[in-house]
Amino acid sequence: MPNHLHPPDTQAPLDLPLVFITGASSGIGLALAWRYHRAGWRLALVARRVDEVKSWASARKISADSYQIYSADVADTDSIIAAGQACMSRQGLPDVVIANAGISIGVDTAERADLDVMARIYATNNLGMAATFHPFINAMVQRGSGRLVGMGSVAGIRGLPGHGAYCASKAAVISYCESLRGELRGSGVRVVTICPGYVDTPLTRQNRYPMPFLMRPEDFAERAFQVIASGASYRVIPWQMGVAAGLLRTLPNAWFDRLLQGRPRKHRQGQDSQS
Repeated sequence: MPNHLHPPDTQAPLDLPLVFITGASSGIGLALAWRYHRAGWRLALVARRVDEVKSWASARKISADSYQIYSADVADTDSIIAAGQACMSRQGLPDVVIANAGISIGVDTAERADLDVMARIYATNNLGMAATFHPFINAMVQRGSGRLVGMGSVAGIRGLPGHGAYCASKAAVISYCESLRGELRGSGVRVVTICPGYVDTPLTRQNRYPMPFLMRPEDFAERAFQVIASGASYRVIPWQMGVAAGLLRTLPNAWFDRLLQGRPRKHRQGQDSQS
């Protein structure tokens, strides 16, 4: 899939810090972009729905010289690598890279079609994250600084019925970032794992179960911005979900299974959202 660079053609001063964000067309991605813009950062925004990002930037009167939009699909390795390379050529080496793009779809392993859904979830949430980081690692190590931010989830802490692919993918994000953090130790490049709880986004609005401590994207972005700036290696946002997830992790399997018995499952692909 070819990568297309979209205008503006002018550039902000290169001494301003630069953040590279995938999944920037909605939800958490847009909220993070707005928070970084307000802090004076230049933006490199990656999305499949480029027109939505353009409309968002125009509506907020974001200066044309302070952002670039890159059309890419993180599930297509060559596509997202090309976007990263285009960013470095066009805007320079980012100070922060946020691998935010991800998908969440319910699956039933007994259904053959859902195996293909699982493959797409892993391609997006896992390989897509590694491919997002790939173009920048050597250059960041050579520079001796940078932050690579992986977006996990509290769903990666313990498996939930009907969420097998998503939970597994987010557990993999947590382990992958932990591994990468060890590999880059001493290089000056920090790896930050952020695990959101429930955030009010298009991905969560179809959920058929209670979502405790539901956050607005803007509130999540504010806390994530502070965590990334602090250099913390791992954080659950909000902290209350971290406590809840930690308690669930300690429950014996029999208690945990009983607690979740009968819990509504996430919609499978093509399933009526009202069912």
